[in-house]
Amino acid sequence: MKLLAISPSLDIRFVTVILLAMGLSTPGQAEITSLDSGNIDDVLNNAGVALVNFYADWCRFSQMLHPIFEEASNIVREEFPNTRQVVFARVDCDQHSDIAQRYRITKYPTLKLFRNGMMMKREYRGQRSVAAIADFIRQQQVDPVKEIHSMEEVNAVDRSKRNIIGYFENKDSDNYHTYEKVANILRDDCTFSAAFGTVSDSERFNGDNVIYKPVGESVPDMVYLSSLNNFDLTYAWAQDKCVPLVREITFENGEELTEEGIPFLILFHIKEDAASLEKFQHEVARQLISEKGSINFLHADCEKFRHPLLHIQKTPADCPVIAIDSFRHMYVFPDFKDLDIPGKLRQFVLDLHSGKLHREFHHGPDPTDSTPGQVRRRHQHALQSH
Repeated sequence: MKLLAISPSLDIRFVTVILLAMGLSTPGQAEITSLDSGNIDDVLNNAGVALVNFYADWCRFSQMLHPIFEEASNIVREEFPNTRQVVFARVDCDQHSDIAQRYRITKYPTLKLFRNGMMMKREYRGQRSVAAIADFIRQQQVDPVKEIHSMEEVNAVDRSKRNIIGYFENKDSDNYHTYEKVANILRDDCTFSAAFGTVSDSERFNGDNVIYKPVGESVPDMVYLSSLNNFDLTYAWAQDKCVPLVREITFENGEELTEEGIPFLILFHIKEDAASLEKFQHEVARQLISEKGSINFLHADCEKFRHPLLHIQKTPADCPVIAIDSFRHMYVFPDFKDLDIPGKLRQFVLDLHSGKLHREFHHGPDPTDSTPGQVRRRHQHALQSH
């Protein structure tokens, strides 16, 4: 390589430009961590917040995002220099298809947010600009726990939201650090507050204490009874309270739910029909709690979801209707009135997992089964076709 001859009198600004072009200058260099199967768990588990760019080199949009992502990383690093507080990382999905499969990456580029090693269900959907990405990370750095300065503030919490409140002797304790970590992960699902010292004395009967205030003025509080030193137990308890077993699906969150990658069990009901929803919630909890994680339990407004209902030859007049959307076909539960027959709803879901519903979809009922599930839709995901 021919060395560049530079005159001593050459303007120093020109020299800087030349060095930057040659990659010989390091100030402002983007700190993007390349992830692979050997380092991904260590990097993500030790990062308060990590924004990961899942990309493919052949993808034009991935190529366009690279310089934007790098510049946003530079800006954020100046504001948050602690390399464990915020991490910008990337995964080459062609080189590391196992990682792409692990996180169900199906399009490029995809920006996923991780908090303390856990991938958030809501991926980054903002503008692909330096300012927007940097601002998104700033929002993640806002303390997820609001400090309470009097018990009057506890009585004034918004009961239309799910609230978790911790009472601690002091902030600099393992118990509070566990609570803060849980709050960071679940900040989108619950409102977290904490009181310290003398403000919390009346609620710390036997040491630090955490309670959950459900939605509704007359619903009683629930107390966390396990060890606050144990992150896994604390997180599992809080997640159970913050993330309902049966969630509402809307056109706003439908894509996010789809990206979780597991089938839907959906109750279509008239919005004012609270009784059907309550019955569905009860039977899901009674029959299908062990299936949590293998299927999403959802409810949908019949009026808003007229189009998906049409795909299964139903209208709002037929509601309530229960159906499974496997993303390949939609299978209809024979009769809502059978919902409380012991094991009936569970068997419907097990028939999905065993392949029976799919088999009957194509070939009709099994010879030994006189009551096949009703199937109405082929090769289209109705919830995404609106």
